[in-house]
Amino acid sequence: MRKSGILMHISSLPNEYGIGKMGREAYDFVDFLVKSKQSCWQILPVSPTSYGDSPYQSFSVHAGNPYFIDLEALETDGYLKSEEYKEINWGKDKNSVDYGLIYENIFKVLKTAHKRFRKKPAKGYAKFVVENKSWVYEYGLFMSLKFAHGGKAWYEWEDGLRMRKPKALKAAVKKYSDDIDFWCFVQYEYFTQWKKLKKYANEQGVKIIGDIPIYCAYDSVEVWASPEYFYLDKDKKPIEVAGCPPDVFSEDGQLWGNPLYRWDAMAKEKYRWWVDRIKSAFEIYDTVRIDHFRGFESYYCIPYGAKNARKGKWRKGPDMKLFKEVGKRLGELDIIAEDLGFLTKKVVKMLESSGYPGMKILEFAFDSDPDSVYLPHNFKNSNSICYTGTHDNETIAGWVNSADEKTINYCKEYLGVTEDSDIIWGMIRLCWSSISDTAIAQMQDFLELDSSARMNTPSTVGENWKWRLVNMAVLNDELAEKIARLTEVYGRAAKNDKK
Repeated sequence: MRKSGILMHISSLPNEYGIGKMGREAYDFVDFLVKSKQSCWQILPVSPTSYGDSPYQSFSVHAGNPYFIDLEALETDGYLKSEEYKEINWGKDKNSVDYGLIYENIFKVLKTAHKRFRKKPAKGYAKFVVENKSWVYEYGLFMSLKFAHGGKAWYEWEDGLRMRKPKALKAAVKKYSDDIDFWCFVQYEYFTQWKKLKKYANEQGVKIIGDIPIYCAYDSVEVWASPEYFYLDKDKKPIEVAGCPPDVFSEDGQLWGNPLYRWDAMAKEKYRWWVDRIKSAFEIYDTVRIDHFRGFESYYCIPYGAKNARKGKWRKGPDMKLFKEVGKRLGELDIIAEDLGFLTKKVVKMLESSGYPGMKILEFAFDSDPDSVYLPHNFKNSNSICYTGTHDNETIAGWVNSADEKTINYCKEYLGVTEDSDIIWGMIRLCWSSISDTAIAQMQDFLELDSSARMNTPSTVGENWKWRLVNMAVLNDELAEKIARLTEVYGRAAKNDKK
């Protein structure tokens, strides 16, 4: 079935509390999607963010981001008083997230709520903790220790805790029992609110497309608690780390720094760790996009401590053995393969064998090569997701301003427009008219925003993941009708009108 959707992370929703939350604005956005005849809301990973604020570098692959918890809902439930969060300075610029302020304030507020919660826990709390015991206790201990160490990474803790010696762990569990309960409470509140929001979206005919990174952050509970699955030495230091080789975009390549997996160890357990991870993701999302999918066929290894990604090498990954096991254990799943980057014949073969749709990015299409795989007339079949651009790309307006004249002229000729100002909606129209089963564009593009609204510039730190809507008023009926009409014209309209 042909469908379409809008890409906007929860962090970009507006409110008075510094960052988007799962409150009324999230429900209003679902309503906007319904008015616009959209079937999908695509978001970025919802995991807790660490250094650099990237949702792709998280403390946990299973936990939800405490920043997104709706404080107004906590007040409604009797856990907070209005002045305990509304009188806090969450940031002066409503168009941008101040992560430093959020980090400084949010946990104080949540701890205030936890004190009241402990006096009369919600009926579902004990059940939640039991159902998620495979990860939530360990996450609670990890975060308790991190805060006790002033936010330091686990590999900077004292030897007993860093190496998880039984005596040190036992003492820590006893000492930080109240803190562990706090972090379990945070996750209970997060997932209680998330399930309500997702249920509302699904009831309106809107599915949530989520995203999971291929790798774990070094400073994560997974690497600390399960080092046997990662390529570490006896002192738990990475031997090699992840990244991408040099290319036309970067002569140094990309040094991500994530520990690599011991695929041989995972294979001996029939990839149980990955099966559990994907199962967890599908308990959160309706559709899961797996980032850097080509890394399952072969992955780039960089010596730990290297200053750039130049001196790396490729190693063989699990290929389809992993996904056959996933299919055997979990059944048929709605997975999107992020298949961008350098693709060999073996990678293409793996993608074809998986049957998962790949991605087509229109901002990559207009390099004057009529054979480009990103030009819609070269799409081989409908089993793909067509994007104007992703969170890693410029907004269309920013792309128009930064691309060279030859590229822009070819783009205008292809789109059949004469003015640069017509490219934005021309590219959205091209995306929606493509044969791809699904078409997605960023919210920034529908709003015709320039590069100041760009979500992420790869290989940079400090100014990313900050963009927010100033208010919901910009998502007016006129814009919804314009999107809906385009969606109807190209047979993608969702039959999701409220009764």
